[in-house]
Amino acid sequence: MTSVVILVGGGATYAITRSDPGDASSVDLAKAPSPTAVSAKAGDTPADARAEAPKPQPSPSPSQKSFDLGPALAPVTALFGDNRMSVAMLDVESGALATYGHDAFDTASVVKVDILATLLLQAQDQGRTLSTEERAQSAAMIQKSDNDATSALWTRIGSAPGLDAANARLGLLQTRGGQGTVWGITQTTAEDQIRLLQSVFSDKSPLSEASRTYIQDLMRHVVGSQTWGVSAASDSGATALKNGWLKRTQTEKWDVNSIGRIEHGGRVYLMAVLLNGCSTQEVGISIVEQASRASTTAFSRKLGEPSDD
Repeated sequence: MTSVVILVGGGATYAITRSDPGDASSVDLAKAPSPTAVSAKAGDTPADARAEAPKPQPSPSPSQKSFDLGPALAPVTALFGDNRMSVAMLDVESGALATYGHDAFDTASVVKVDILATLLLQAQDQGRTLSTEERAQSAAMIQKSDNDATSALWTRIGSAPGLDAANARLGLLQTRGGQGTVWGITQTTAEDQIRLLQSVFSDKSPLSEASRTYIQDLMRHVVGSQTWGVSAASDSGATALKNGWLKRTQTEKWDVNSIGRIEHGGRVYLMAVLLNGCSTQEVGISIVEQASRASTTAFSRKLGEPSDD
């Protein structure tokens, strides 16, 4: 049975699930994977390798005009009534961007990648490695989407001011941390989530190679019940992702989000799908996955067309 945490912020009351429907209960931090176990599972990469902090610089931002995903998504958007959705995806090799919608959305649990990036950036600045407790909480936060671990790390990074300061260095332009302890209603856009993913998967990042590798490894090893989302568009390779889901207590509608790195047709994409207003989490997941497949198919086709030059 999934428990619920009530969150109050911005004059509205929200609820987020403490664990996903596949978990019997929230993760016991005492039973979180040990740093050694996480490292071994994630390709034997030391989780606490000391980071040499590179000179701070913003993550690269796509400069090309984006390809409009609207026509490709029309069959999907026609189905969901009052829902709002935004999609952004970046072809890593060419830097080409495809988008649909530009609104801001609640992050729900996708903010957990941002929280970990902030923690690692702060640790780099301090010239230290993550503590054993921080590594255990980070693994639980990303791999199992544990909210208790997230709340502890949210406090450790300095809550919204800490997140916002790190995001200024990571190149995020449209993300603002949630008020007080309410990290789940951090506001973001799909394009900003692409910028965050660039900071995790590109070497042109304020995050050190060790920090990037650590986040990547955790995102590649989320629990099986949380591998839905943008992964539906992948046809090969290792998918790295983080999903988020949040139920509003006032409307009983769901926000369902998914961000990650996928491979399709021999290309590597960074992708973000943000959705709100769903009647159920299951409906939201279905829409996110349909949108991911339709977007990737259309964008791949566009990229495969002969250049007009």
